[in-house]
Formats: sequence, C-alpha cells, structure tokens
Amino acid sequence: MKVLACNANRPLAEAIAAYLHLELTHASIRRFSDMEVFVEIQENVRGEDVFVVQPTSYPANDNLMELLVCLDALRRGSARRITAVIPYFGYARQDRKTGPRTPITSKLVANLITQAGANRVVTMDLHSGQIQGFFDIPLDNLYSAPVFTQDIKDRYEGENLMVVSPDVGGVVRARGIAKRIEADLAIIDKRRERAGVSEVMNIIGDVKGRNCILVDDIVDSAGTLCNAAVALMNAGATSVSAYVTHGVLSGGAVARVTSSPLKELVVTDSIQATEAVRLADNIRQITVAPLLAEAVDRISDERSVSSLFD
Repeated sequence: MKVLACNANRPLAEAIAAYLHLELTHASIRRFSDMEVFVEIQENVRGEDVFVVQPTSYPANDNLMELLVCLDALRRGSARRITAVIPYFGYARQDRKTGPRTPITSKLVANLITQAGANRVVTMDLHSGQIQGFFDIPLDNLYSAPVFTQDIKDRYEGENLMVVSPDVGGVVRARGIAKRIEADLAIIDKRRERAGVSEVMNIIGDVKGRNCILVDDIVDSAGTLCNAAVALMNAGATSVSAYVTHGVLSGGAVARVTSSPLKELVVTDSIQATEAVRLADNIRQITVAPLLAEAVDRISDERSVSSLFD
C-alpha cells in the first residue's frame, strides 16, 4: 500500500499515513510558469495499491486538476489499483438540473475522475446520496457521525440536548446523530429565495430551555447556520452549537460565525483550515484522519468498510 498526498490538504494526508505507519510516497507536484500542473511520481508504483489524498476544496479547479493529473501519472506508472481519497467532494452541490440549460457538474467531475484512472473513490458525507450513482466505479461514502458523536458525548454529557437539522434535506443526517446520543430532534423549515440567501421560516419542535446542536454537511457562507442560531435563541434555546463536516467558510463566513449567537462551530479537517479559521474564538476543528485511515486500511485488506458505522 502507498499513500500519495497532493497539495490541497497535506497535513491530513500526513496524519493518515502516520496512522497506517507509512511514509508518504515521494512525488513532485508543481506548477509551470503559466500555472500548468506537472506531476512526477518519484517512486516505483508498478503493481502497488495507491491511495491519493486530495479534497477538491478552494481553489476547486486547481485542486481537481492536480488530482486528475496524479491519477493519470499513477495509471501510466502501472499502479495495480488507484483509489482517490476525496475527503471533501467539490461540485457536490451541482447534483441536479436546477433550471433550464444548467449543468449537472457532479456527474461531469465523476466522469473526469473515472477517465483519469481512478479504480475506486473514498469520500465523506456527500451532499446528496445520488452522487454515488454518478460513478461507474466503487465509491465508499464515509460518515463523520461517529467522530461527532464521541465529541458531543465528551463535551455535553448530561446536558439537556436537542439535535437540530437546519433544513428538511438534512433530517436523516441529524436524526442519525440524535439517535446515537439519545437526544430529541427539531427541524428548521426555511425558504431559499436565491442561491446563498436563506430565510428561516419556522421551527418544528420545542427548543425552549434546550442546548441545541445544529448538524449539517457543508458550511459555506454560514448564512443559513447563523440565521438558524438566531431563530433558535429567539425561540428560547439555552445555547446553540453546530457540528458541520466540511468547513468551506468562504468570503465573510468566519466573521459571520464569530459575531453570531453560535457558542461553537465544530468542523472536521476534511478541508485544511485557513488562518482566519484557526484564529476564530468559536470555531474548532477535529480530525477525521483515523476514520479515513481505517477505511483505507480495510479497503487495502479487502475488509468491510460499512462495519465502521455499525
């Protein structure tokens, strides 16, 4: 088994390799003067089981291209099996036609990854389950729920908790965590007038006097999350925290979170934290490296991955 790191989240790749007691595969991934991506694998990979770690986060196009070129280099180097480990799958929100003459870019990206040479994909908390069907190769969709559950139990044991889904689409995810920590579930019904703008309409469930935990898969502009926190506090919640798998946190999201009623926003290291995120008082990052490493180990040994979440 070999683990290869691209440039999008090298600390996560190093942590995965350390968990597996491996050295990262030596490779040169650099840019020409016109910003073309060039990859050179500096070890023999013929007949090897290679795992390429690369979230396609900001800058999404550059990181996606790095991944594709790495996959092609490994395929041409005669690697036996190539697994793309994509902790955060970019373009996942473009998973259906939202209007006339609009693309389904998730499917396009799936085709690119497959054609570049990937034999398998490992990702985490896909924005929607149907993306698994966009790939014609095996895909393992891991869940951050066990990591979040343990953290919630360690920090909120014995408190009057209520898990809240910030929209109807995230109910299954929120219910899963609520069941694990034996807490009640509330749902926020919101109406989105246009992309990036959301308005909280109604809270389904009684949150008065409860310590609320919002659960979601992606926080981007943080508008939905902060509006939900305000609505919950106005409805009588004692405190509001949030657990979100992928901390995209673009634009003024960090400032929005720090000035919001959120007691704490917890994100995973599926996306490498920016300096602003590291300095924010109420944003904390927890690692999913052991979970990803365990999945990689099981795939390499042809053991069950789904049993990780039983």
